[in-house]
Amino acid sequence: MGNFVANEGLSVFAILVWLGINAFLFVHFYMAFLVERWYYTRVLLGQALPWARAPAACLNFNCMLILLPVCRNLLSFLRGTIQCCSRTAARQLDRNLTFHKLVAYMIAFHTAVHIIAHLFNFEFFMDAQLNRNTSLLTFVLSEIGNGDNASFLNPIRTNETNPTIVMFTTVAGLTGVAITLALILIITSSMEVIRRSYFEVFWYTHHLFIIFFIGLVFHGYARIVRGQTVASLDTNKPQNCSDKFEDWGKNGSNCAVPEFAGNPPGTWKWVLGPMILYVCERIVRIYRSHQKVVITKVVMHPSKTLELQMKRKGFSMEVGQYVFIQCPSVSRLEWHPFTLTSAPEEDYFSAHIRIVGDWTQALYEACGGDKNEPQEAWKLPKVAIDGPFGTASEDVFGYEVVMLVGAGIGVTPFASILKSVWYKRIQNNQDVFTKKIYFYWLCPETQAFEWFADLLQSLEGQMTEKNMMDFLSYNIYLTRWKEQEAAHFRVHHEAENDPITGLKQKTFYGKPNWDNEFTNITSQHPRSKVGVFLCGPPQLATSLEKQCMSHSAADVKFIFNKENF
Repeated sequence: MGNFVANEGLSVFAILVWLGINAFLFVHFYMAFLVERWYYTRVLLGQALPWARAPAACLNFNCMLILLPVCRNLLSFLRGTIQCCSRTAARQLDRNLTFHKLVAYMIAFHTAVHIIAHLFNFEFFMDAQLNRNTSLLTFVLSEIGNGDNASFLNPIRTNETNPTIVMFTTVAGLTGVAITLALILIITSSMEVIRRSYFEVFWYTHHLFIIFFIGLVFHGYARIVRGQTVASLDTNKPQNCSDKFEDWGKNGSNCAVPEFAGNPPGTWKWVLGPMILYVCERIVRIYRSHQKVVITKVVMHPSKTLELQMKRKGFSMEVGQYVFIQCPSVSRLEWHPFTLTSAPEEDYFSAHIRIVGDWTQALYEACGGDKNEPQEAWKLPKVAIDGPFGTASEDVFGYEVVMLVGAGIGVTPFASILKSVWYKRIQNNQDVFTKKIYFYWLCPETQAFEWFADLLQSLEGQMTEKNMMDFLSYNIYLTRWKEQEAAHFRVHHEAENDPITGLKQKTFYGKPNWDNEFTNITSQHPRSKVGVFLCGPPQLATSLEKQCMSHSAADVKFIFNKENF
């Protein structure tokens, strides 16, 4: 239980607070439209009125939040600010995309409720005009405002009006349709299968959020949903006058014709601040994109992984951070995130880019990856860099014992960590709190080992020379292999170095037994807090998180940190 609180306590608390605010706003605004001022509106619309207005309030709140988790520079600043106070609080910022998705789901839910309620409202408005009977209060209310049209209650003014025409000829109708279509496209294009396979579709469609927010701000401008004015309540109290509607406004009557007005639009008050922050965020990104970046070296690894080594004036980084890269010759609009694989101690920064899509393939070709002859420096494409931005891996040196788990290309953040740790050790840096690193690398096929094996070989040789082999324990797993490959490995099993990686440490076949691994670390390091860092798929994250929970004891705590993958 204690370890669950250490790993998830603050996240659960934040989610409960967020859900609690949503529930409070819903109930509060639902009840707010049951008061006397909205009595005559409810005569026309019934309970559909509060069911439309309550989710609208929740939409305002969640639309206020939706942009904040994607303000990368703001989050990076906050992470650095609160890091010194609370590492647990800083770690919550690494879950920004998860929270962004949760808020988006909540927006979708309240949008659906809001739309359904308003469809009923339009039906009720139309029915009130169609039943043209002066003995019906609904019809009398619908006729109010026909003269100067200043204080109408029913936006459908005649029985000949088509509700569909009203929907597409009013500010509320047009903006509502635009908001809904934009939201549908944004959510559907964000599905995992589309985002992974057709990233460009996801990228461009996501920018419909601009239309979404413009429509949101102007949606309530026409004030279609109206209630009785405060002044009118003094001359026509519904509890006294609702049954006397046939005598409204007549001489001797104590009940005047009620007057109605809509609430002033208030959505802008909720979203203006986040919109300004996001505009500032984009200005910072534009400024950074115009800073000169020089590609100093391009390395084409056999596993079709492109390594770019770059320099930029004033660039500084920490281990495990990432940058966004833009290549104008490929696309002027697309920015793609890549983890930095260099160490802060090196005089350049680098990223390893796996060629898996149209954009990376175009970058690969622009850098001469499809050519046999070396590319001259002046022929290399120009690139722009935004970042670096912080991640959970920055906390790695805050633990005495560290587990690093990478799956496939997910090993990239740990390249930076391993190199930086080595530099700090050979420089006798006293600030290095970490005493032991357990490194696990899971790869589906042999080709995936090629680009990273050189770094491990270099580290292995240097640690052997310095007699520091106990500092780093690394375990490499080949999760899928062909039968002929397995036969070849068996033949060379007795060789001094592993036939796949060239390392002294032999490659394991299959998947790790995480229960045994965690049990071994628990026994080796009593009274320790172990930092578990993963960059890998969700299934592996779930498995490791369960192990962290089950193997934590009174004197050993496993703290789980996950990179975005």
